[in-house]
Amino acid sequence: MSKNAPSVAIALRNLTVRFQQGGRRFTAVSNLSFSIAEGETFGIVGESGCGKSTVLKAIAGLVAGDEGEIRLAGRNVASRRSKSERRLLQYVFQDPYGSLHPRQTVERMLREPLVIHGEANSAERVLRVLAAVGLGAAYRFRYAHQLSGGQRQRVAIARALILEPKILLLDEPTSALDVSIQAEILNLLAKLRREFRLTSLLVSHDFGVVAHMCDRIAIMKQGCLVELINVEELRGGDVREAYSRELLAASRGYRRLD
Repeated sequence: MSKNAPSVAIALRNLTVRFQQGGRRFTAVSNLSFSIAEGETFGIVGESGCGKSTVLKAIAGLVAGDEGEIRLAGRNVASRRSKSERRLLQYVFQDPYGSLHPRQTVERMLREPLVIHGEANSAERVLRVLAAVGLGAAYRFRYAHQLSGGQRQRVAIARALILEPKILLLDEPTSALDVSIQAEILNLLAKLRREFRLTSLLVSHDFGVVAHMCDRIAIMKQGCLVELINVEELRGGDVREAYSRELLAASRGYRRLD
């Protein structure tokens, strides 16, 4: 590695994940390998059921890999994550309606990770992270049902940021939101990436989202990596594999979310 080259934040080597379903065992992710540099936003795109969300969950330790290895910040991780590994990366889920506790205030939801990790100055940090996601102090004592979809996702992002992780895992973070606010959330994520110097792994089925957010993109089909491209190749339609051409053609006219 060049002396000035960025460090690798996430590396997968021959990752395979299998599940049991209805008495049979099937492979959700097969022999997958790629790496993501520190500070990069990396996308995984593909049809529903191609295994992209399973990759995210395996990296987060929410599902176990059957074969291969996962490295975070240069270290192999076991299937059960340590406290420091859980702090290193945080997850933003697809559904802002289902990912927030309906009986807890925003303040309590944001304080909880700090309490678990024994952090001090929780009130100050709650206010700081709310401001970072574009919500004021008035939102501290609201419940999820009192928030719009976009506000809920901002709270979910604030919860992910409150421990100051190095890596964000983003699972279709705008697909459950109205089209009118999707670009707002994506622009917020891009701003936070710069401000917090984050590495991000974004899963999406939407080429407009990955073209807006990502530096490089992995295209997946049926649990396998089809090809890796950069965002310029995506925008120019410069892909090599037949499946990638078909997928891109099917989504031709995708929206650029400026």
